[in-house]
Amino acid sequence: MTLRILFAASEVFPLIKTGGLADVVGSLPSALMAQGADVRIAVPAYRDWRSRVETPQQRLQLSLHGHTVTVWEAKHPQLDAPLWLFDCAELFDRPGDPYHDAQGLPWLDNGLRFGLFSEAVAIAAEARETTGFDTDVLHAHDWQAGLSLPWLRERDGLAAGVFTIHNLAYQGNYPASLCQALGLPAQWWQIDGVEFHGELSQLKAGIVYADHVTTVSPTYAAEIQTAQHGIGMAGLLHARSTHLSGILNGIDTEVWNPQRDKSIAYRYDARRVTAGKRANKTALQQQLGLTVDDAPLLIGVVTRFAHQKGIDLLCDALPTLMRHPLQFAILGNGDPFIAATLRAASEQAPGRIALHEGFDEALAHRIVASADVFLMPSRYEPCGLTQMYSQRYGTVPIVHHTGGLADSVTDTTEQTLADGSASGIHFLNADVGGVLYGIERALQLREDSRAWKAVQRTGMARDFSWAPIATAYLSLYRKLINQRRPAL
Repeated sequence: MTLRILFAASEVFPLIKTGGLADVVGSLPSALMAQGADVRIAVPAYRDWRSRVETPQQRLQLSLHGHTVTVWEAKHPQLDAPLWLFDCAELFDRPGDPYHDAQGLPWLDNGLRFGLFSEAVAIAAEARETTGFDTDVLHAHDWQAGLSLPWLRERDGLAAGVFTIHNLAYQGNYPASLCQALGLPAQWWQIDGVEFHGELSQLKAGIVYADHVTTVSPTYAAEIQTAQHGIGMAGLLHARSTHLSGILNGIDTEVWNPQRDKSIAYRYDARRVTAGKRANKTALQQQLGLTVDDAPLLIGVVTRFAHQKGIDLLCDALPTLMRHPLQFAILGNGDPFIAATLRAASEQAPGRIALHEGFDEALAHRIVASADVFLMPSRYEPCGLTQMYSQRYGTVPIVHHTGGLADSVTDTTEQTLADGSASGIHFLNADVGGVLYGIERALQLREDSRAWKAVQRTGMARDFSWAPIATAYLSLYRKLINQRRPAL
């Protein structure tokens, strides 16, 4: 039986992207289709969408609470799955990213915008006679699509509902008055429904009404059931634990491939990893104004400057770290205080610390290919992708033992070196001492060239492709469909 899956999300790469959510929604459908599924991707129709897609055809027109929403089906040249674009000019035809105005402030009506999008998605999922698509599974992602699942149940839809939490910190919580504007049924407003401390929580709606909830790594699925990482929802998630699981994200192994990467100075594979990385390191040092020298351990950092990412811990550790033979190549932006601290450090240590503020995709590739190690001191990390990229490039990741970092990097110990599974370095405490410990371990490991090369080659051989992830999701989908439609 061909499974028909409708993805619903607020962004999809390459049409619109602000973070890892877009990468997942852009990549996973292709992997599902490669294994025989039929997929559509539902996203809002943001500004200038027509210039970026091909052959749009109207599939549905809806009138929702004073707004007209037109659903167009179109193709994007870089996506295998057709797009369903939900067009409502007053809600989505705006400048900037999907969530913020020109000043970087959230649009005041975000709750309304994505609440209406969610309802329209649920209607479209059941409009098989009009769309020509008989949805078996509605797979909603993050709070922006959370209300699609209670609307699906309200309509007595046969489709199974899956909800994926990419980051529990973003919950879509709004005043209770939004319920009336969205026309939500009164019975939803209860502790076992969408109410969360007196507010409407669109994330909670997805969690409560989904047939199954997934997160983007197994460890994160366990962490969010604890007070430390549950952000007020640990009890709810624990109550749903039999319908909650973690499936680690994958990466695009064609884009992130050191043998074919056009962004890096020299291409290489596992057999030529030492020579290839040395050549790329020299090229990056020249580009960024670092002292050209293979001896220092070059530490790569590509991240948002945010509390979650733990970059403030690196800032606090720098005075001690500069006593060691180290260099830093740092790419990112975000918190002004962190940026200013790193800027000052780079000015005080020219040739040793290079900072590039902003984001540059090609430079990110060059840092991953050139660095000896890649530092990710995140306080929490639902999945993370750059630790996977770095392993593909023979760059040893140093990670805080949390979430997807713990699941995708195997710590280097005597046992893992002996059995050939070591692929990086963990530290247990998200503090300055933990960062120092992780980097000191890397310095020690590099002194043993045989062990160092073994860790590099193990990382380069790991399979982070989407194929096994797609297999896991298809197994979940079939299980849920059989529960809802026993005759199938």
